[in-house]
Amino acid sequence: MTNFDMIVIGSGPGGYTAAIRAAQLGYKTAIVEKYPSLGGTCTNVGCIPAKALLDSTEHYHNALTKFKNFGIHLDSVRVDREQFFKRKSDVVIQNVAGINFLMKKNKITVIYGTASFLNNEDIEIKDVAGSVQTVKGKYIIIATGSKPVSIPNVPIDKERIITSTEALSLPEIPASMAIIGGGVIGVEMASVYARIGVKVTIIEYADRLIPTMDQELGKELQKILAKNGIQILVSQKVQSAKNNGKDVTVNFLDKDQSVQKLNADYCLVAVGRGPFTKGLGLENTRIELDEKGRILTNAKLETTLENVFAIGDVIKGPMLAHKAEDEAVFVVETIAGSKPHIKYNLIPAVVYTWPEVASVGATEEELIKNGIAYRKGKFPFTASGRGRAAGDTEGFSKVLSDPRYGEILGVHIIGARAADLIGQAVINMEFEITDSASTTISYAHPTYSETLKEAYLIASGKGSLNI
Repeated sequence: MTNFDMIVIGSGPGGYTAAIRAAQLGYKTAIVEKYPSLGGTCTNVGCIPAKALLDSTEHYHNALTKFKNFGIHLDSVRVDREQFFKRKSDVVIQNVAGINFLMKKNKITVIYGTASFLNNEDIEIKDVAGSVQTVKGKYIIIATGSKPVSIPNVPIDKERIITSTEALSLPEIPASMAIIGGGVIGVEMASVYARIGVKVTIIEYADRLIPTMDQELGKELQKILAKNGIQILVSQKVQSAKNNGKDVTVNFLDKDQSVQKLNADYCLVAVGRGPFTKGLGLENTRIELDEKGRILTNAKLETTLENVFAIGDVIKGPMLAHKAEDEAVFVVETIAGSKPHIKYNLIPAVVYTWPEVASVGATEEELIKNGIAYRKGKFPFTASGRGRAAGDTEGFSKVLSDPRYGEILGVHIIGARAADLIGQAVINMEFEITDSASTTISYAHPTYSETLKEAYLIASGKGSLNI
């Protein structure tokens, strides 16, 4: 039996952040990972490799569609499939190496193997060779993340009917791909493959893309993706998908409840993810799950065992890497006696298509539904000097604010570098800077951030300085 002050199960963004913060605060810390590589889904088969492929395909797409307008002529442009995926793998390797370095730097014990609770206190860890060791932690943090889920009659075989994991390393560049689900993963993977010539069809159950975000964002993104050649079918209900050997047949009901059929080389299932607790041995403890299989926690993210905490995708809330990181620090600092806080309504959501989509706070639909009065400021990227210079004129910045006090209630952006711009909105909302006050600071010119300034001006009633 080896004793630790802190044991973290899972080495994704939440897990490795928790381990690092615990070590920094002087706790003897161990992190347990069942796969041979640290970093979890985000680093190995999620956020990082997906963004690497998105950037690669964006360069290729720009070479085909934009360079000529900038006075740059290329004799020929082609995709090197081997290098295309190799670069993605190299980026992952570099990120994993960085995490390994941080483990060594902070003197964190890394244990590779599958962790399972024997009881409320002891954890058994079995490695791939079958060797077993038992550890005990004064405090334990569960950060085991999530896994892709499917829908009835759509069996994921990882060959033709695939998840985003397989989509990141296909053995070929296919002629066609059907994507079930028009959420974040669906539209990002659609962008990757459509840009390199794949005929992509998105089949979405809701009436718009990215349905959890502000409605105007989804509508604008749909127009942009359609213009880039992606076929988008909304308000469609998938009935089944069948691997035919060389292709896949997807059957679905359209808006009129008529049966439709689509054949494609691959079918990517992107209908969401579910919490991963399989093999944890929670049945040997008093830890409880909710109706969706998530670990139940209180306001301190403590489970029904007072020394065991859970963070990230395995508990309720949006499945976002930065949410898990925030919760990791929150838990460790709470254990250490501090009083940190997390404002869940101020955790931004981002979609890494191009243009990017980013959002924080209340959507316009939520404000209307709850009868909350608001002012709206919306400014287009077509009027941005930086946008015109860069050839990035699609999208808008939108601010929703309280008409009485000017409190910023929500900010929604679709446009170039929206993922970076949303950070300013989060700061303003966190520190309760009003829409009017947000216009009084100096914004460098020309920058994309000026679209936010103009939206703040309009929302505050001052009026735009550009239109």
